[in-house]
Amino acid sequence: MVRGKTQMKRIENATSRQVTFSKRRSGLLKKAFELSVLCDAEVALIIFSPKGRLYEFSNSRCLSISKTIERYQRNTKEQKGSGREEAEENLQHLKEEAVSMSQKIELIEASKRKLLGDCLESCSINELQLIEEQLEKSLHNIRARKTLLYKEKIEQLKEEEKILTEENQKLREKVKYYTHIYIYIFISYINVLFLCRLYSLH
Repeated sequence: MVRGKTQMKRIENATSRQVTFSKRRSGLLKKAFELSVLCDAEVALIIFSPKGRLYEFSNSRCLSISKTIERYQRNTKEQKGSGREEAEENLQHLKEEAVSMSQKIELIEASKRKLLGDCLESCSINELQLIEEQLEKSLHNIRARKTLLYKEKIEQLKEEEKILTEENQKLREKVKYYTHIYIYIFISYINVLFLCRLYSLH
C-alpha cells in the first residue's frame, strides 16, 4: 500500500503528534549517530519535546555536548569578526576609489576648461606650451579625419558617376535599337502603300 505524502503542518491529534514525534526523534538521532561514525564528524544534537523534555546526542570523542556548543559559539564569533574586518576593508577601498575617481574627474574638467581657453591665468609657460601642442595635435587629427571623409565622398561620387554613365550608355543603345526598328517599320509601311497604289492603277 502506497503511503500518502505527509502534509507539513501541525498534527492536531495529540496522540498522533506524540507518536510522530517519537518516531522522527529516533530517526533523527540515528542519522546523527551514522553521520558521526561514517564521516568522523563532530555532531551535537539537541531536541526538546512539546512538554519540555530534553533529548540530546553527541559523538563519543566529545567530553560533552557543551564542548561542541562552545566550539560553535567560538567559531561563529570568529567568523563574524572576520566578516566585519573584510567589510571594513572593502568600504575603505571603495572610499579610496571614490576619492581617486573624483580627483581624476577634477583634472579632466580642468584640462577641458584650459583647452577651451578658460582659466589660463594660473598656467605657466610650459603648461601653455603643452596646451598649444595638444590643440595642434587635435587640429591635425581633425584635419586628417576631414580629409579622409572628403576622399571617401569623392570616391562615392565617382562610383555614382560611373553607374550613371553605364546606365546612360545602356539607354542610348536602347534608343538606337528602337530607332532602327522604327525606321524599318516606317520604310516597310511606305513600300506597302506604294505597292497598293500601283496595284490600284492597274
